[in-house]
Amino acid sequence: MRRTFVRAAQPDEAAALSALALRSKAHWGYRPAFMAMCVAELTVTPELIDEGLALVAERSGRIAGFIVCTPVDAASVELDMIFVEPEAIGQGIGRLLVDAAFAGLARRGVRRVEVASDPHAEPFYRSCGFEPVGTVPSGSIPGRFLPRLCFALDERYCVAPKEAR
Repeated sequence: MRRTFVRAAQPDEAAALSALALRSKAHWGYRPAFMAMCVAELTVTPELIDEGLALVAERSGRIAGFIVCTPVDAASVELDMIFVEPEAIGQGIGRLLVDAAFAGLARRGVRRVEVASDPHAEPFYRSCGFEPVGTVPSGSIPGRFLPRLCFALDERYCVAPKEAR
């Protein structure tokens, strides 16, 4: 069994995380023209890593996935990105990242997490307990709308998350 652990993302990992985000998004069969329109929105910057909560899941010395949440106000954050290497999708890494992020956010007093979800990721978010609250325009594709979901954090997230498979 390969051990997966979660640690803080480092600003100098921004380019590697951006590349991972593009690989992961492309996994869903989007056409190259669509992907080209998403590059800016899927670019991780050192500032984005420093701005909020940014975690990576590491397996066998390699980054297998990451999550980035940024503050909206003192009690809420936006889940900006969560991506997993395509060959690791379905192995519990996304859930491990969500649980680790929720634990860190709960300890900081955050009580609400919101996300504009790719339609392919909506079932994942729902499986994590997010509830739909509407739709929002895509930041990359004019005329496209994305599901908007919300999760209410509570004290049960102030525990260590379980390890991924």
